[in-house]
Amino acid sequence: MRRFTAPFTVLVLLVRAAAAQAPYRVTWWDGASVLTAGVLGEIPKIAKLPSGPPPCAPCDPGSLSGFDRIALHTFSGSAATASTVTLIGVMAFSGFSSIHGTTPAQARGNVAVLSNALIWTYATTYWVKVFAHRSRPVLYTAEAPAAASDPDNRRSFPSGHASVAFAAATTYFVIAGREHLPHRTRNALLAYGAAAAVAALRVSAGQHFPTDVIGGAVLGSGIGWLAATVHPTAP
Repeated sequence: MRRFTAPFTVLVLLVRAAAAQAPYRVTWWDGASVLTAGVLGEIPKIAKLPSGPPPCAPCDPGSLSGFDRIALHTFSGSAATASTVTLIGVMAFSGFSSIHGTTPAQARGNVAVLSNALIWTYATTYWVKVFAHRSRPVLYTAEAPAAASDPDNRRSFPSGHASVAFAAATTYFVIAGREHLPHRTRNALLAYGAAAAVAALRVSAGQHFPTDVIGGAVLGSGIGWLAATVHPTAP
């Protein structure tokens, strides 16, 4: 009996492995999806949303939790620059790691998935900012009257830098596990470590409260996981 069942078991395992590693399918829909998300993400900037003045300028620091008041102790321009540079590095590293050691078909599919994850994270983050319209840390300082006219200072929650960084790391993590990419554990740790650094730098820069970057990390991770999980694969 074992002589007959063993080949069948091996065949089942091979079929499962092949199915698990089937490349993502790339269609015109991917381009349309990226374009649509890009346009949606720019609307709040163009329309200068949220509209109207902030509810307070300056706002009362006592209304914040002790955890969030950490962001009021430092406003570093160099940390803000470093956060943007590190974010670009996370996206580039995740993109390169997603195609390194793959077939051309896998590379095209992985790029499509990562692009969709990042652009939809960007768009979703901006619209959450509009509806949350949370004041940035600067509006809790003496600089608030001068900063109140800038709509961007009412887009604190969630952190866009953190959401995109964690979307990149999570998308890579799911793709790498699915396709058994080389050095996936090391690369995932590096990507998540860099994403955490982006979040910490945004707080150090005085651009966000700790809860803003935590919210961004959760949002980006969720969209990254979803994009890499539900994207159709090649037949």
